[in-house]
Amino acid sequence: MPIVTSQDSTATSEKPIRTMEDFAAFVGLSRPTVSKYFNDPHSVRPRTREVIEAAIRVSGFQPNLFAVNLNRRRTNILGLVMPHIDPFYAELRRRIESIAEQSGYLCFSLSSDGNPELEQRAIETFKSLNVAGAIIAPVGIRSHHAALESLGRSIPLVYVDSPLDESSSFVGTNNRQSFELIVDYLIRSGEPPCYLPMPSVNNNAIARQAAYVAAMERVGLEPRVLPVTPVETWDFERFAFEESVRIVRDGGFPTATVLCACDRLAFGVLAACFQAGLRIGHGLDIRVAGHDDQPLSRYTCPPLTTVAQNTGEIGRLAIDLLFQKMGDDVPVPPAADGSERILLNAELMLRSSA
Repeated sequence: MPIVTSQDSTATSEKPIRTMEDFAAFVGLSRPTVSKYFNDPHSVRPRTREVIEAAIRVSGFQPNLFAVNLNRRRTNILGLVMPHIDPFYAELRRRIESIAEQSGYLCFSLSSDGNPELEQRAIETFKSLNVAGAIIAPVGIRSHHAALESLGRSIPLVYVDSPLDESSSFVGTNNRQSFELIVDYLIRSGEPPCYLPMPSVNNNAIARQAAYVAAMERVGLEPRVLPVTPVETWDFERFAFEESVRIVRDGGFPTATVLCACDRLAFGVLAACFQAGLRIGHGLDIRVAGHDDQPLSRYTCPPLTTVAQNTGEIGRLAIDLLFQKMGDDVPVPPAADGSERILLNAELMLRSSA
């Protein structure tokens, strides 16, 4: 068997090396042998591996990874869809991609931008790439449920942040626990909170409002959900700012404490209150609290009281659950009810806004 080295003057080719067939001819091996190497370098004999790797150094050839994967029974491509690129989803994506890479998988990430049509296109793309499994933060309320359910029947699928339905495999925050935590603190430390809901962009909008209502009713208090304009937008800061400007103009918030469905809403409320000349914090005109502990929450003025989601752990458990569903031997703690639904508790972050 010839060995190609960087010093071998015969290891050149006037014909461009674009395909696996071109490379096989260049290295002097069969196409199946070369393909076997690119599927798993350790599946060929050491001597053959040396020859191929020497030829790669000389030629600079790199196979089309997607084409290689399409010919596999099980690919090493994982699909990932996030609805929006904010700091929470960016950190979640970074964590998932990092673990996937360490485990030998290529993570193919797409954004639905909160658009069901783009989510549908991502599903079709994953099917065409023959992905081994996928992690999706669904648009939710307007998702193509039938398409996602069909994808879930063909490949292992895990949802994060917002579940598609009550039976889907899911990793996220325990909204009931997190809202009980923040509502209890706000009641003990000042006036009970009214609630600024998030736009109806996913199932979290419904779950978080229900969690707030349940937390208030648990202690015998009337929930005060603020009436807001029914729009579907991911521009949460602008939405909350405009709604808060309107509320302040029309007489003010019904209580001196505002609990927001997420930190990004709270950013808009803080800006509107500042513009209106309201002093924010303990013993002042108004208190503002959020949910999520976005990275910017500690740097707002004043710093935002909130509850922290464990974003890194959500990402780790989501991909571990996916690997388990794919048949890998990965230990994942079972849910209390025996389902594939993992809910993580949040942590109270006390800062000067409330």
